[in-house]
Amino acid sequence: MAHNHSHDHSHQMNVTNLNRAFYIGIGLNLVFVIVEAGYGWMYNSLSLLSDAGHNLSDVMSLVLSLIAFKLVKRKPTSTYTYGFRRATILASLINAVLLIFAVGFIIYEAVGRFMNPQPLEGGVVSVVAFVGIFVNGITAWLFLKDKEKDLNVKGAYLHMVADALVSLAVVIGGIIIIYTNWFWLDALLSILIGVVILAGTWSLLTQSLKLSLDGVPENINPEKVKQEILKINGVEDFQHVHIWALSTTENALTGHVRISDKLTIPEIENLKETIKHELEHLQIKHSTIETYFGEKHFEEDVF
Repeated sequence: MAHNHSHDHSHQMNVTNLNRAFYIGIGLNLVFVIVEAGYGWMYNSLSLLSDAGHNLSDVMSLVLSLIAFKLVKRKPTSTYTYGFRRATILASLINAVLLIFAVGFIIYEAVGRFMNPQPLEGGVVSVVAFVGIFVNGITAWLFLKDKEKDLNVKGAYLHMVADALVSLAVVIGGIIIIYTNWFWLDALLSILIGVVILAGTWSLLTQSLKLSLDGVPENINPEKVKQEILKINGVEDFQHVHIWALSTTENALTGHVRISDKLTIPEIENLKETIKHELEHLQIKHSTIETYFGEKHFEEDVF
């Protein structure tokens, strides 16, 4: 017997509030990519051209995340009965992979420049890179508040912070190069920052992959879920529990609850409503509960 309970709680993030952040971030970064690539071409600066290419990949990731959030709002169909919520999970996974490839490209280019340093216009490089810090800093700030609520937002935030750090390295390298002509310094700083970014991206990649494989979301403790449900009067056991993510902001659960055979049908319905309400407070918005009396054998018990 199943029953749906759909009222919202305040801890669920309203992704539509992020539309403005994505539009501003995409616009600012796209303009900066054009400017940075132009100056890189004019002054034959490989570092600026490489950074422009990296920023372009971030613009693509922001567009991908925005499309995913738009798909979430589309209604379910007879073919996609859950709607398109999982698009946000796929987007976060692709963003993590894109970030890793972008970092790999930066390190690859940096190693090449380190082995064969090229003369740079330190002043021009520093000024353009400083603008990059400003642009990426503003964009990262737009996502700061919600970065722990959604993997796509976290991915966007990490992309922008990574870009700001790379731009900072270019600024520092450019200033030092003006006075020392140590052209290899730009490459060394890029390698070090690339390693730092890669370490920070690992968590995003593993969480996205886990959700893609229907693993239990990071913010859900299955044992705690079971303990809280068992505290409810009328619940004798809670078995055959499956928890997974419908999207990067919504979780789902199915489970079997053993109840007392003394309960009436209205009391059973009220009990299920209580269970579903408690699950929402545990950040599980969609749940399907089957009730049964006495002992029941499950071949695929999770708990």
